[in-house]
Order: sequence, then structure tokens, then C-alpha cells
Amino acid sequence: MKTFITLILALLFTSTVFAQRQAEVIVTSTFLRKLPDTASEKVQTVQKGEKITLEKTQATNGWYYVSVSNRTVKGWIRKDTVSSLAKAETFRQTAQKVVTKPLVKSSSAASSTPAVSLPSPPAATPSPVEVEEVVRILTEEVSLNVRVVDGNNRMVKNLNSSQFKIYEDDVLQPVASLTTAEVPIINALVIDNSRSLRTQLAKIVEAGKIIVGTNRPNDESAIVRFISKDKIEVVQDFTSRKDSLENALDNLFVEGGQTAIVDAVYQTAKKVDEYQKSRKREDVRLRAIILVSDGDERGSAYTEQQLFDLLRVSEVQIYAVGFTANLSKTSEASGINRQEKAKSLLTRLAQETGGKVYFPNSIEELSQIASDISAEMRTQYLISYTPTNENRDGTFRRIKVEIADGTSKEKRVAITRAGRTSVPK
Repeated sequence: MKTFITLILALLFTSTVFAQRQAEVIVTSTFLRKLPDTASEKVQTVQKGEKITLEKTQATNGWYYVSVSNRTVKGWIRKDTVSSLAKAETFRQTAQKVVTKPLVKSSSAASSTPAVSLPSPPAATPSPVEVEEVVRILTEEVSLNVRVVDGNNRMVKNLNSSQFKIYEDDVLQPVASLTTAEVPIINALVIDNSRSLRTQLAKIVEAGKIIVGTNRPNDESAIVRFISKDKIEVVQDFTSRKDSLENALDNLFVEGGQTAIVDAVYQTAKKVDEYQKSRKREDVRLRAIILVSDGDERGSAYTEQQLFDLLRVSEVQIYAVGFTANLSKTSEASGINRQEKAKSLLTRLAQETGGKVYFPNSIEELSQIASDISAEMRTQYLISYTPTNENRDGTFRRIKVEIADGTSKEKRVAITRAGRTSVPK
């Protein structure tokens, strides 16, 4: 009986509930720093999904002091990169409930054993409760694929982060990381199958096979053929199987229709950007579209502005091959001719996304162009930075990357996307 009473009393007086304040990283990575200052030494990189513990609830100069790795590593993280997601109010409510009813024996059952009268427990004072909060890091980390070429348009390798300067709206940005490791490629060959390219199709297929032939085991490609806005077809979805890709290329054929380049690129860019999307650094992919067309936009449902708005929030590079030589050079009502319009569209697609445009003078140039595209996709630097402008207002930010001269003062050029649209909170 004594044991029973002791157990009941223990249950009645148990009223403390404890929960550690924690945070969850949701960007690709962020940093703990030794001091509450962006220029301070980095203590440790904190990856997406990693749990951190708030060591101090009071901010110091706009920073929180936190720990990671089971509280063995501590450092400062900016206060304005975190916000409260939820509070575990159930913990607070549980802690405030105190059971005060005495144990009463049922009157319906007779017994010769005297009833045990338990003393009423004293009024319990709830213990202080530390409320669990899930906090998310809201910093935008921007990733750039950067190609660097010298004065002879040759790729420059073996550079380090100190040789790069990144500007966003002309403001210098701190480089968070740089990697030269080769990453898997996800690309889509988007091929114009309108009748204007019927004489070049055989060579285009041949060039496509060169590109997919360079795929490594972890690379994946898709084949998209298009004519008009209602004839945009994925003839081969993403796969690493080269035989399937080559078979899809062999089955391409021309048809009549109003060429819908904007629609084809729009739909494919969404597909490439969303395929196996992950913000974990180990899952990073280089995403690209290889567009082959004469550039003569005739009948898309989407506007060019809608297309470029999409590209500014995606991480897809566009390599364009434009067979524009046969387009009319007669000025239209707009004051420019069809050939100029086509070249302008294809050039913008490449420049805005950090890709490259080619205007072959001969169909025989296609094999070399295909080899160049494959090489350029693999010879890039992956650079990330945390923007100093932390407003998540959906505005467009111009990006410029500068690269230091070579050891012999040779000039170099860094090529990347033209900008980004800040994603609203």
C-alpha cells in the first residue's frame, strides 16, 4: 500500500516539462562566427537541415549566440536571419495542470478494509517552462555558375576564391564558398523541328549525339522537340542511358507550324530547374538547356518578359545555337528585321543565364560547337554568396563577377548570369 501511495504522489507532483530552444537551418549553408560581426572568423559551416541550439535569448548587436554538434561547437549567427516558426504551447499548458483530486474508493463496493485517506497535496507551483521554438534561417544564399576565359577565349582553371569579386547592384558581396569539383549535369536538348530547319536536321541530330555522348554516369539528359505552342513534346525524359537518348534523337522529324521558341524554353526551363531539386550542397547539379533553332519566334503563348522573369529565379544556363542566316533582312514595322530579332532573342537567352550563343556560318561547324558546349559546361566554378541586401522584396538584382588578372597581367573575363530576382519571404 505504501508503494502504491508513493507512486500516486509522484505522479501528482510531476509538473516540470522542459524543452530546449532549437533552430533549423533551411538554406544551403550558413556560418557560425567567432564574434558577432560579418568580418569575424568563421567557426563552422552549418548545413541545411542541421539543428542548432540557441544559447542566449538576448540578441547582441543583432546576433544570436548558438551551438551545434550537440552543443560542442558555439558561435554567433545573425539575428535577422532567423524567425520564430512555432511555439509548443502544449508544453506550457501541460506544465500548468496540477492534479488535485484525492483518490476516492468506490462506494458501491463493500469492504472490511478501512479506507485509506490520502492527504490533499499542497497547491503546486508550476516550474518555469522553457518553450520549444523552431527557428528557421532565412538568409538567401545565392549560387552562381561562373566560367572564366582569357583573351583568347580559353577556359581558365585552378582559381581560388580570393581572385573573384562578386557585385550585386554594384555592392561588393562576401564570397561564402567556391568549389571547382565537377558536379553532375542535368540538361535538356530543345530542338526546333519546324520546316525552316529541315535541311539541317540530320546534322543537328549528329551534334546532339556528340553532346549526350560526353555524359558521365551521374549526368542526365532529356530530348524535347518543338514546333508550335501545341506541339512541344518530351520525346525522351531525363535519363542517363545514352542509347535511349540517341534513339530519341534519331526519331526527330520536321512538321509545319508557327515556331514557339519562347513557350518551348519556358516549359523546359521549369522542368530542368525542378528536376531532383535539392538545396543540400552534396546534391548540387549544373542545369542547362541546349537550344537549337533559327530563333524566329512566331507563335508562343508566353511573352518574352514572362520567360525572362522565370529564368531570373531559376538556375538554368542556356546554350543557344542559332541558324539565322536564311531569315529575312528586310526591316519590319518595328524597324528591325527577322534575322536581327532572332539573334537578339538567342543572345539574350544566353547572356541572361550565363550561357553562350553560337551562330554557325556552316552546318559543318556543328560538331565542334557540340564539343565546345560539352567542355564549357564542365569547366565552371560554383560560387555562393550571402547578399548584403537582405530585403526579400521580389526585386531584380544585377550581378557582376570580376576576376583578377593573371600572373603576367593577362586579362580574364568571368561569365555568369546577369542577375537574380530576390525571392519574397
